[in-house]
Amino acid sequence: MRLHYLWMVALLTVGAFTSPAFAKTTEYNLTIDRTPVNITGHEVTKVTVNGGIPAPTLRFTEGDDAVIHVTNKMDEMTSIHWHGLIIPGEMDGVPSFNKFPGIMPGETFTYRFPIKQTGTYWYHAHSMGQEQDGLFGSLIFSPKGKDMIQADRDYVVVLSDFTDENSDDIMAHLKMSSDYYSTARRTLGDFFHDAKTDGLGKAWKTAREWGDMRMAQTDLADVTGYTFLVNGKSSAQNWTGLFKPGERVRLRFINASAMSFFDVRIPGLKMSVVQSDGQAVEPVKVDEFRFAPAETYDMIVTPKDDKAYTIAAEPIDRTGFAIGTLATSEGQHGEMPQQRPRALLSMADMDMEQMMKDDPDMEMTPADMISGWAKTGTPEGQKALSYADLRYAGVQKDQRPPERTIEVNLDGNMERYIWTINDKKFSEAEPIRLKYGERVRLKFTNHTMMAHPMHLHGMFVQLENGQPAAKLPNKHTVIVPPGGSYSVLLTADAAGEWAFHCHLLYHMMSGMMRKVVVAKLDPADVPNATTPAEGGHHAH
Repeated sequence: MRLHYLWMVALLTVGAFTSPAFAKTTEYNLTIDRTPVNITGHEVTKVTVNGGIPAPTLRFTEGDDAVIHVTNKMDEMTSIHWHGLIIPGEMDGVPSFNKFPGIMPGETFTYRFPIKQTGTYWYHAHSMGQEQDGLFGSLIFSPKGKDMIQADRDYVVVLSDFTDENSDDIMAHLKMSSDYYSTARRTLGDFFHDAKTDGLGKAWKTAREWGDMRMAQTDLADVTGYTFLVNGKSSAQNWTGLFKPGERVRLRFINASAMSFFDVRIPGLKMSVVQSDGQAVEPVKVDEFRFAPAETYDMIVTPKDDKAYTIAAEPIDRTGFAIGTLATSEGQHGEMPQQRPRALLSMADMDMEQMMKDDPDMEMTPADMISGWAKTGTPEGQKALSYADLRYAGVQKDQRPPERTIEVNLDGNMERYIWTINDKKFSEAEPIRLKYGERVRLKFTNHTMMAHPMHLHGMFVQLENGQPAAKLPNKHTVIVPPGGSYSVLLTADAAGEWAFHCHLLYHMMSGMMRKVVVAKLDPADVPNATTPAEGGHHAH
């Protein structure tokens, strides 16, 4: 009898340590402070985490319990948002949402949450402009079993836009004049060049139309003068990832910029896309990709030759490069790519439907109807990634059609530098309310001439990108192009208060943000669905 009892105790003990209730705890300590840094040759005070920019890479295994102690040594409130994570609302890290008070000066706040996903994510401040000033870092979640994405080398590649200016000063400059940083405007010389190429009449008509609208074809970015970094290093400092010829190298690209879209390429190497925003996709081979602030892409490359390859990330306003290197030994440099021509915005980048309503006599030429923003400069015969290429790796759990459509109109007042959703800035707007478990379509319509990367906290959306319902890819951040529309599907499977905003930092700070409230109702009020708690964010 006693022997039987001991066997039972032993079995229960083994079961306890393999049970999810006894998950491994992975713990980190992060200290946020304002300290001197020197990246551009000038010492300036920035927001650092554990003394550096970017913040440390935090690594976890699926099923871990994360415990992260964050100490604020600044004289202002701070916060950390865990971007793209499926976690309880009170741990999401947005001050005044879900009763999270922010982290006050001198205080330590402990974030605790289970790791329910795998892939590449990141974290950043959600307080004022602290993200621009340096508070961002990467999150890597490994599967608890075998990783289906096999690689011999694995590198995080964090891209960012650094400036010696303080974020408060940048915001003040934009409020004073929205074109404060627009130094690369068209000149009289450009007009004469157009007249020679297209004829004087057409050149004059185009110049007059843009002048009448008080808009500029060169307004691709609100803020310029950045130094672009790879893992906190300038191009001269040359971040390097080593490889041996023939190895599979995984590159986890994270756009941690405040304001910069990048076109990324590695001349001489094809890239195979294996994850988008941390979510597995069926592999697709590309030569380059464009991604917005907050997006992530995992790429596999297989360099065959014993030489250096250049990782070139070029901002869309063509004001520089973020340069890194893949090499067989330290100190090697690849070829420096030529800067591509800066695209010019066209009438196709405007809200043409509204413009035609305002001026029925407006004449448009076919050439004007080609989007300037979409011109990446990809060489003929090469492949640039499109959202339409992305297919979910697996089968989506929730394939229900949407029960309703929520219109999300993106607009702005450039004279006052105010950005809005449905004609209201955040401080004036009521929350968007969703029922727990319901399936909705978010239809974005961009009435501005700038692309907006829209991010919803707490849940993934599925792109309506032309793929079958079972293959719609998951995203946490979605680019809505200038003058265009895009729609996504959402399963409201996370109760709480969730931020929903443009991830261009100064657009969010100027009003382009909403609160989404998902109310958890009585079971009788929850719509029937196929495992709604998993639909839309299942990770492989």
